[in-house]
Amino acid sequence: MNKTCSQFASARFIFVLLALAAWPLAHTRASEPSSIAASLQPFVDSHSLAGAVTLVASSNKILAVDCVGYSDVAAKKAMKPDAIFWIASQSKSMTAAAFMMLVDEGKVSVDDPVEKYLPEFKGQMLIAEQNGEKTVLKKPAHPILIREVLSHTSGLPFKSRVEEPTLDALPLREAVMSYALSPLQFEPGTKYQYANAGINTAARIIEVVEGMPYEEFMQQRLFKPLGMKDTTFWPTEKQVQRIAKSYKPNQARTDLEEINIAQLHYPLSDRAARFPMPAGGLFSTAQDVAKFCQMILNGGELGGKRYLSEKAVKMMTSEQTGPLVKASYGFGWAVGAELIGHGGAESTNMEINRKHGLILIFMVQHAGFPNDGEKSRDAFKQAAISQFAR
Repeated sequence: MNKTCSQFASARFIFVLLALAAWPLAHTRASEPSSIAASLQPFVDSHSLAGAVTLVASSNKILAVDCVGYSDVAAKKAMKPDAIFWIASQSKSMTAAAFMMLVDEGKVSVDDPVEKYLPEFKGQMLIAEQNGEKTVLKKPAHPILIREVLSHTSGLPFKSRVEEPTLDALPLREAVMSYALSPLQFEPGTKYQYANAGINTAARIIEVVEGMPYEEFMQQRLFKPLGMKDTTFWPTEKQVQRIAKSYKPNQARTDLEEINIAQLHYPLSDRAARFPMPAGGLFSTAQDVAKFCQMILNGGELGGKRYLSEKAVKMMTSEQTGPLVKASYGFGWAVGAELIGHGGAESTNMEINRKHGLILIFMVQHAGFPNDGEKSRDAFKQAAISQFAR
């Protein structure tokens, strides 16, 4: 059985982690058994889960960090707490938070039409009828609004036809231009359709309003101040060595098969061929994601610094999809009565449990699971809530 982070943590490791963290750590004895690791180890033993880093936090403390399994199964490389993961669509929540900073500053309104800032969207048409080779277009009832691109109700497609072969192949300006040239798939505000295009469009508005590249805004206003030192679109060569390998089920769905991330161009550190993808391009660690979630749980504040107003956080994390739409989504967050959160394409997940005041971070790299591996996140959640719910 692999040791958990708490089991092999030495005094030196704890000192280093304290020096790096932006909040106090909960004291855990090295000999104390971890119910979280124990809940996940059977999935590793059955080859249903390669490995995982899990983190449980309150609004101001790390309560538990656990590791099971391997970041590289073939090499038997044990998973470590500083492993880096492609967090994919969890990037949406971070991009939305950055956008809401501009709302707080009065520079934009979520009720503004997108075309106010991106004139290429003026005159965008809607598909009225599509039958075989025939497509009939008409004007939509209203131009798409910023609130609609942030809540997946704009009618934009998931991606455009030119975002091939990977999602990071185009500069943001060109990608967003391709969305403006694509007809809307339904009347804005009437349906929910998950769309990278919407979040990417919001990020392009950040560039236009601030006069700086989106990725620089993210670094200056969010990642650096929060101490998210390993959150990036371009992992360095050293960071690449810490990225957990990606896996999918083999053909028989009984074991793991190592894969590359199909949506991204390699090498991952290549800034010439890879471009920042606001809707799903970020890499991060459990600790970095926890800092971001703590800021949200604290109503926009962390470590004495305010990043967002409480009003902006409430708007982001409340249902914004409207009475006509069944899906419950805010701005960059899936929302429920007691929970908010977001997952990623390779099964990473962050959840803020407002009822219990807990943050649950689940970091894995799986494009699907063999056997019963899909049950591993629920096993983590149950163990974490059982141990830490107040």
